[in-house]
Amino acid sequence: MQASDLLVACLESEGVEHVFGLPGEEMEELLFSIRDSEVTFVPVRHEQGAAFMADVHGRLTGDAGVCLSTLGPGATNLLTGVADAHLDKSPLVAITAQGSLERLHKESHQALDVIDLFAPITKWNAQLNDPDIIHESVRKAFKMAEHEKPGATHLELPEDVAAEDAEVEPMPTRDRVRVGAPDRETLDRVKSLLEEADRPLIIAGNGAVRTRAASQLRALVDATDVPTVSTYMGKGAVSDEDEHSLMTLDSGAHGEAAGAIAEADLVLTVGYDIAEHDPANWDHGNPIVHIDSQPAEVYEAYNPTVEVVADIGETLRELTEWCEANAPVFDTQWYTELRDHIVDDIDREPDADAPFTVESVVPVLRDAMADDDVLISDVGNHKMAIAQNFPTYEPNTCIISNGLASMGIGVPGGLAADLAVDSNVVVGTGDGGFLMNAAEIETATRLGCSYTIVVFCDDDYGLISRKQSSHTGESFGTKLTTPDLVTFAESFGIDGYRADSAEELETALDEAVDGDMALIEVPVEGTD
Repeated sequence: MQASDLLVACLESEGVEHVFGLPGEEMEELLFSIRDSEVTFVPVRHEQGAAFMADVHGRLTGDAGVCLSTLGPGATNLLTGVADAHLDKSPLVAITAQGSLERLHKESHQALDVIDLFAPITKWNAQLNDPDIIHESVRKAFKMAEHEKPGATHLELPEDVAAEDAEVEPMPTRDRVRVGAPDRETLDRVKSLLEEADRPLIIAGNGAVRTRAASQLRALVDATDVPTVSTYMGKGAVSDEDEHSLMTLDSGAHGEAAGAIAEADLVLTVGYDIAEHDPANWDHGNPIVHIDSQPAEVYEAYNPTVEVVADIGETLRELTEWCEANAPVFDTQWYTELRDHIVDDIDREPDADAPFTVESVVPVLRDAMADDDVLISDVGNHKMAIAQNFPTYEPNTCIISNGLASMGIGVPGGLAADLAVDSNVVVGTGDGGFLMNAAEIETATRLGCSYTIVVFCDDDYGLISRKQSSHTGESFGTKLTTPDLVTFAESFGIDGYRADSAEELETALDEAVDGDMALIEVPVEGTD
């Protein structure tokens, strides 16, 4: 078969349903191969949107999302979304077209060394410079992207290679390679620390959600009454309705969650990466147990006493069985007051006549969503409020760009989530991040997607303003003007709302979340 047909057949073999991308001249062969396949090509409005869609697909499903671009500016536009997947451990395969091999040794139109560009933000990337290596390369790209810890990979297809004949067939997929079980000696060291502890604490990270270990973590918490606090990416690993949950590391009006770390005499981190939350400010001098699929990064602020490098779920299961059999005695009251303060803080709803703040809107948004509905948070001032104050009850139902913390993920991420899950999807975004990729609303409507976009409007890059003001008493370079977003939404053929009161906000959310594609503009107080 033709090389481009082989690549697409390999995608079919990997179970790929959607390829998000933007067409280009050098990918003509590949596009027509996709047309004649079972794979659906989704033309987007910007390659960054395509990469974010693939990124969120990977986060939600565990299967690599696929994004596609042409050479040059198309490839460089993918970089932000691919880097986001790389730092958030989201499986993604990026495919870029390239000019013919005969012109890549010299300066030529739109030709860049894309392989070198993608090297720092991928687990592996390669040029498909021979049709007969495509089957192995695609299999490797997916295997590496999806293997724990997952991330991004990249393949480059020169246009002349795409048109050549291939003499090979797609490689069959295999079950994913599993991380091994914990070794006895290391587990015994952890058990000894648990026997000596009085106030242990669990920090749930990205890996607790990503590896589908939430059920094992919840079983351990139930068996021991040990409190848990999560990173932004670990939200939902333990339900925030659970009396053991202290929300996230930054929750509490007075830093109650962080205070719990200071009070704990043993910390067990589960699937935690230091890119999720810098431990430099943790006030903690007691033992740390690192439970993850890979060793901890070397960092003087995070130097675990014991590292259990193994399958996270299996490690938690074995610890639970040991705790049930040996019943170590822990103090179960030391954190209850901290939790009460956190719950009181997050339950603040807007007063009837008070201006909205993001914090006051979050409880109304939570009430409008079912436990298994999915919230996609863009990056900005609202992200902090969602991370700290939005109770999350199930794993993978609050998606936050955290490692790279990239603005613009919200609207394309909502599209990917709507395609990936059966639950309702809501996007929470600021006016700054929203307008970065708002054009993907057209992509969403073309696909028949139905999700709700809540835009917090303060005419400002509010997070930066707040930080500048806290440092200097003033802000500069952050002010914006926002168009009439109701009219903007309606121009795409979707419902538009503006909520100026608590009653209007509740009505808009009730109508939108369970309905058709919609946008709700919510004016919030900004920094003066």
